Amino acid sequence: MNAFPGVRAFVSIVVLFAAHVPAVEPSNWQQWRGPDGTGVAKDADPPVQWSAEQNIRWKTKLPGRGHSTPIVWGERIFVTAAVPVGEKLIPKMSGRPGEHDNLPIDREYAFTVIALNRNDGSIEWQKVLHSAVPVEAGHHTGSLASASSVTDGVRVYAYFGSHGLYCLDFDGNPVWQRDFGQMHSKHGHGEGASQVLSGDSLIVNWDHEEGSFLVSIDKTTGKNIWRRDRREDTSWSSPITIQQDGKMQVVVCGTNRVRGYDLANGDVIWECGGMSSNIVATPVFANGFLYVGSSYEKKVLMGIDVRGAAGDLTGTDRVVWERIRGTPYVPSMLLYENQLYFLSHYQNILTRIEATTGKDAPGAMRLGSLGNIYASPVAAGGHVYITDLQGTTEVVSHSPIPRTVAVNQLAENVNASLAIVDRQIFIRGETHLYCIAEP
Repeated sequence: MNAFPGVRAFVSIVVLFAAHVPAVEPSNWQQWRGPDGTGVAKDADPPVQWSAEQNIRWKTKLPGRGHSTPIVWGERIFVTAAVPVGEKLIPKMSGRPGEHDNLPIDREYAFTVIALNRNDGSIEWQKVLHSAVPVEAGHHTGSLASASSVTDGVRVYAYFGSHGLYCLDFDGNPVWQRDFGQMHSKHGHGEGASQVLSGDSLIVNWDHEEGSFLVSIDKTTGKNIWRRDRREDTSWSSPITIQQDGKMQVVVCGTNRVRGYDLANGDVIWECGGMSSNIVATPVFANGFLYVGSSYEKKVLMGIDVRGAAGDLTGTDRVVWERIRGTPYVPSMLLYENQLYFLSHYQNILTRIEATTGKDAPGAMRLGSLGNIYASPVAAGGHVYITDLQGTTEVVSHSPIPRTVAVNQLAENVNASLAIVDRQIFIRGETHLYCIAEP
């Protein structure tokens, strides 16, 4: 029985050590704009060429409509959709009298989360969380499910703005839900800002025309950690979280100010003016520098040094550089290896600059194969992917002189930004979700 105590001790030590070896974190795209919030999949190497027939691993028809980016964790993909139900109603227009470009309010919708198997695209479950006739149907280019979900690998958090925030487990079972009331967007153009998850805090930006606020929610219980009122009108920019000066900060763009809040208590650490109204593009951050841009009644793009920042930074040397041409409106910026890519308004002019200096590197180029662009650019494997509303993706090399290496056309429109994981690209079209991968 006791002939080999040393062997038993050795085995026990090995088992104990193995139990404490951390699992290798798989590649994921767990939120809007990817793992680091910059639009980059660092270790991925996806295809650069595809078509409606070539390099399509699978293609799955989705119910309803939604422009949220798919999120990916392990073998699961999550998307949201607003699915019309029942008979059509007598239509009425959302927005102010005479407002243009909005969809009519003529249906009840089921606000739905869909989980798919990453390997074959099969739908594993589909959960209706809420049904209602919307107060605003939104802009004709938008959708009632434009905010992207986020996951921590245990639960998925799906956000439908005025129609609720929901926490589900990976089997689709509800854990908690929140109702923030009715958002009234500028011009009735609808909602679209995504939430962000940092540690145990889930951050929601509720900027609209009546009583804007920023709220931090405990991801486990769904209860408020803090809530801060904001003197802002409607914005569609998603919050980001950054680690700076030994603490986590929440950064949110608005018409009046871009602000950095203390994640722990919601206090404003710093703020900076100079943006336009109708903020849509989400900022990006790396190495102590924040990059914010807008393009509506005025154009502005700024590189802001937030290392040790406090108070009002407007007009100070903290604004390291500023540009007033070719700035982004709908698509967010892409930050790839200290190179900042952005599109002019939502048009097919792509500019690349050195992020920390704002200097052309080499500057602007026309994407001749593309039209209007709402999806934000993404990058992986030394390439940048830009997709327009018609579903055409132009792939540009991330080289000293960027060059177009491929132009890829799908057979349907695309509003949602792409997600990249490992050797796969996930494209959410108007009616299908595509997995792009080489055989």
